[in-house]
Amino acid sequence: MSAIPTGQPPSIAELEGDHWLEKLSDGSRVLLRPIRPEDRERERKFIDRLSSESRHFRFLGEIREASPSLLDQLVNIDYHNSMAFVALVHDNGTLREVGVSRYSASGDDKHCECAVTVADDWQRRGLGVALMRHLIDLARQNGFRQMFSMDSAANEPMRELAKYLGFRCTRDSEDATQVMHTLVL
Repeated sequence: MSAIPTGQPPSIAELEGDHWLEKLSDGSRVLLRPIRPEDRERERKFIDRLSSESRHFRFLGEIREASPSLLDQLVNIDYHNSMAFVALVHDNGTLREVGVSRYSASGDDKHCECAVTVADDWQRRGLGVALMRHLIDLARQNGFRQMFSMDSAANEPMRELAKYLGFRCTRDSEDATQVMHTLVL
């Protein structure tokens, strides 16, 4: 299997079955690739390891564990209307998920909602930026014109990431505890 060169976004044709290495700001390396159905247990463990604050920021509410139906939804993608990239590292002889970015079409073929989550012990290394850049590039290739994310107004790391990537931030007019980050693709 050929790896996509570091830092280069994958094309749609290269996605299925391919992966690439990403060097983070602290020098560590992660393997990035599309999520697969066989990652279901890895995704469950990833969610379980998140702090309660990180889980709250990701799901905009309290969840103790991911339900089987949620896990199915998270790992079954179609590479166009729904997409997810996982970041994996070797941890005591096994691959451990340390981050994920995803988008899902939202009502039409021009807008998609996105999310990114990074393991607590992998934050502030540039992993969220790497995951989102690949996601944004693929959304553009797939013809989406706008990407958005609903987030907690208290989620400072997401606010910083969104600003860095060029998203525009507005308060949710119906819920002052939430903000919407929007990026024109």
